[in-house]
Amino acid sequence: MPFLGQDWRSPGWSWIKTEDGWKRCESCNPELGRESSQCSLSHDVMLNSEDEEIFNNEECEYASKKRKKDHLRNDTNTQSFYREKWIYVHKESTKERHGYCTLGEAFNRLDFSSAIQDIRRFTYVVKLLQLIAKSQLTSLSGVAQKNYFNILDKIVQKVLCDHQNPRLIKNLLQDLSSTLCTLIRGVGKSVLVGNINIWICRLETVLNWQQQLQNLQMTKVNDGLTLSDLPLHTLSNILHRFSDGWDVVTLGQVTPTLYVLSEDRQLWKKLCQYHFAEKQFCRHLILSEKGHVEWKLMYFTLQKYYPTKEQYGDTLHFCRHCSILFWKDSGHPCTAADPDSCFTPVSPQHFIDLFKF
Repeated sequence: MPFLGQDWRSPGWSWIKTEDGWKRCESCNPELGRESSQCSLSHDVMLNSEDEEIFNNEECEYASKKRKKDHLRNDTNTQSFYREKWIYVHKESTKERHGYCTLGEAFNRLDFSSAIQDIRRFTYVVKLLQLIAKSQLTSLSGVAQKNYFNILDKIVQKVLCDHQNPRLIKNLLQDLSSTLCTLIRGVGKSVLVGNINIWICRLETVLNWQQQLQNLQMTKVNDGLTLSDLPLHTLSNILHRFSDGWDVVTLGQVTPTLYVLSEDRQLWKKLCQYHFAEKQFCRHLILSEKGHVEWKLMYFTLQKYYPTKEQYGDTLHFCRHCSILFWKDSGHPCTAADPDSCFTPVSPQHFIDLFKF
């Protein structure tokens, strides 16, 4: 029976018992065996006539295994997702659980790869990636960083395919490129996980994504009704459903009619009242020459000083009773008498704060 050992006492060779004793057999991994056979050297291969360095088959096999491991480790397309719907957030060691849950571990285990395909969760995941890009990128483990860029690649390809939410991704890539430039040029490789060349390649990839999104052209659909064919009151109701002022401005650039509707003072007044308190916009009151309040200018001015409310179709939830983080539609095995009273919505910033110790 072969014995496979891989610890500090053994390089992991395979052994088999014979009549003459234990003898080492060939590698059990066919891929490593093929790779070893391709680059196998004879028992005595002279690399340098002066030094006369001789490598045997055992050393060649060990070198091929190391190259295989390095290739898989540096392969940015290799993913390590658990695709779990919920995880237990433990912040300290106990008798039952050792260690604690980190931001990188939560990012790897929760199913963010599938969440970006759900239109309700797409904005939530993008905002979370943006916050990580601003301040938490170096706190992720190497595997979590690799998964981060894999998810980002899927998001970019999705936007290039369906032409939805390009502005959100442009803002995310802008923050990420600024962070990467600072880490590579200003801080250096001391805080980076992995080879500095890998991070340079990642920066080049981000810049390439930005160029692709910049050249993105929206396709026109000539069949059926368009947004311009809707009645004015319907268009006005659509604009009043938006919670982001930039979405209102963007939609107003489509047609002259939508531009007139997007300049409605009542629309911008409701946006200001929704996102900001009365004391806040009273401190930055902007009046026109006729004495009217410029609500549109007020909104973008207040946005510089105060955070706006965030709206998401679906978010992660945290159970205070079980200390479990989960997607609401999937649920979790809660032991509380009244589970709904223990659930708390988790914003992207709150998600990051959960793992600050």
